Formats: sequence, C-alpha cells, structure tokens
Amino acid sequence: AAAPVMEGKAMLFKQLAGVDAFPICLDTQDTEEIIRIVKAISPIFGGINLEDISSPRCFEIETRLADELDIPVFHDDQHGTAVVLLAGLYNALKVVGKQLDRIRVVVNGIGAAGVSICKMLLAAGVTRLVPVDREGAIVRGGTYGHPMWKWLSEQPQVEAEAGDLKRVLRGADVFIGVSRGGLLNADDIRTMAKDPIVFALANPKPEIDPDEAAPYVRVMATGRSDYPNQINNVLAFPGIFRGALDCRARRINEPMKLAAARAIASV
Repeated sequence: AAAPVMEGKAMLFKQLAGVDAFPICLDTQDTEEIIRIVKAISPIFGGINLEDISSPRCFEIETRLADELDIPVFHDDQHGTAVVLLAGLYNALKVVGKQLDRIRVVVNGIGAAGVSICKMLLAAGVTRLVPVDREGAIVRGGTYGHPMWKWLSEQPQVEAEAGDLKRVLRGADVFIGVSRGGLLNADDIRTMAKDPIVFALANPKPEIDPDEAAPYVRVMATGRSDYPNQINNVLAFPGIFRGALDCRARRINEPMKLAAARAIASV
C-alpha cells in the first residue's frame, strides 16, 4: 500500500529538483530492524528520505541514522511540513503586522509533524508556545513519558498554564493544527487575539472549516489543494535534498531548515 505514495514522491524529487530517487518499502515496524536495514543499504545512496513512520519511533530512527551515517537523513513528514509552515507564518505575520518574538502560538497535535513544528518555531524565535495534545496543554515543568513531550516541558518558552484546546486558544495570535478535523468552531476563533492566523492542516477535514472561519480570521491556511494557501511540504523537501547533495552535506540541521523557510517566504 505504501508503494504508490512513495513512487509519487520519487517522481516529485526528479521533476522538481532533478534528484534520482526510488522507493524501498520495508515489511517491518520494528525500530531496531528499520535502523539496521537502512544502514545496511546506505552505501549506494547520497541521502535517505524517511516516509510514513509514526511517532514516537520516528524520532529515534531519524536521530540514530543521522548520527550513525555520513549522508543526510530527512524525515519529510516532520521537517518538510515544519519548513513550509514556518515560511507561511513568516509571510502571514507580514500581513497582520506582528513580530515572531511577540506572538502567542498554539500548536495542536504533538506527533511527528507537531514536534518538528514546535522545534522550528522555537529555533526561529517564538517566545510563547502552547503545545496541545489529546490530554490538553503540555506545560512547562510537567512530567511526561513521551521523550519529545518531556523535552518540550523543559523549554522556557513553553507556557505553564494547563487546560484543554479551547481554553488555551483564548488570546492566541496563531493556531496551528496537525491533528484531526472538526475540533474548533467560529466561537473558538472569536476568542483569539485580533487578526488571528489559523493554519488548520488536518487532512482531509481541517480542524475548522475555512468557510466557517473566514469572517473571523485574517490569514487562513489548510493542507488541502482545493483551498487557497495550501501548506504543502513538496515546496521544501526536493530542494532541501538538492542543496544537501550539491554541497555534500553529511546531515540536514536546524540552520539549513530555517534558511529554507526564509528562502521560500522570500518568493
């Protein structure tokens, strides 16, 4: 079932960036086995793009492979999404006349993409961040078993106030959803700060229907191609790999991803 999606992604690598790619599907979900297989086949490749690996396994697999291989390893579902989202946020903030270091951002859905988005936002200079998952806000100083949630709870920019999504959304300048559809309504958007930015990226149904949100948001984006302002990671991953291969980078780091976001925003 994974083959058609991965074949399509390989075609996008070739068409958009001139990168030769082909899919390799592994019939296993075991973390150690995936790492062992990828390491064993790595000598023939210039880079590895990980695809459709769920949280939290994806974090260990990518970190281990990046540390143990001398070629770039990139989990597109995490970082490609985060790069394009940050590019969109840079330009949305220009529209509303707000500064990145003065806004309050709520990120709902702290899985693979959500964690990477939070890390990118912090690296870019966001000073007030509220990560939210099913149990509510992940708070500074909280105790969590999930390693990435624990990391977030240790960051000084993460707020300490607990609460569910609707509660913590009050007064927020930006909502970013990488969770599931239908979580919010127009009344929730009205509780946000003036000129709110809403990136509702759940597919196929966004966290709030754009038509319902339209009267109350200043900038609205989704993950769907049939609405304006699609956040689509294809804007990032082919070019990032092209650049990494051209300069023979051994890994793709945070400054490279931030540079990619700024470059996308600039056009």
